[in-house]
Amino acid sequence: MSHPSDMPPPQIRDFQLDEAVGYLIGRAKSSLSNLVTQRTLSELGITSTQASMLFMIGSGRCQLAADLARHYGIDASAVTRLVDRLEKRQLLSRVRSSEDRRAVHLELTSDGYAIAARLPEIFCGVGDEALAGFTPEEVGFLKSMLRRILANTGEPIDGSPRR
Repeated sequence: MSHPSDMPPPQIRDFQLDEAVGYLIGRAKSSLSNLVTQRTLSELGITSTQASMLFMIGSGRCQLAADLARHYGIDASAVTRLVDRLEKRQLLSRVRSSEDRRAVHLELTSDGYAIAARLPEIFCGVGDEALAGFTPEEVGFLKSMLRRILANTGEPIDGSPRR
């Protein structure tokens, strides 16, 4: 296209983005993350990503920065910046492995655990808000379909990082 007034090609013009499953899932994820961030920022002073990382570390699902990078599909430098912020706030610490001196484990501090313990209530509250009006059967069906998408795309269903 040489001019903004030119018509976009039919592949762009005719594609109904709001009917694309991936787009809808992405928008729903973004909306949920924004709602969680509103709550975690006002109640705990952290973002939804920081909250989720604290929970993943505290629950034992992710113990290394590399685990977090794989789980969230982000590069190691982004994880390092997030971990730096959480460490500066004294919510986690880096601990060298006694078995492998190259490995640095992430461990929550007592303040980090106190925040992580509050997260299930926030996560569930946002989920309940988003699923208002759904029957328990619909919620179960939605979970089942999302698990199938994860399985079809090679992602672990249990929330652990992909190896």
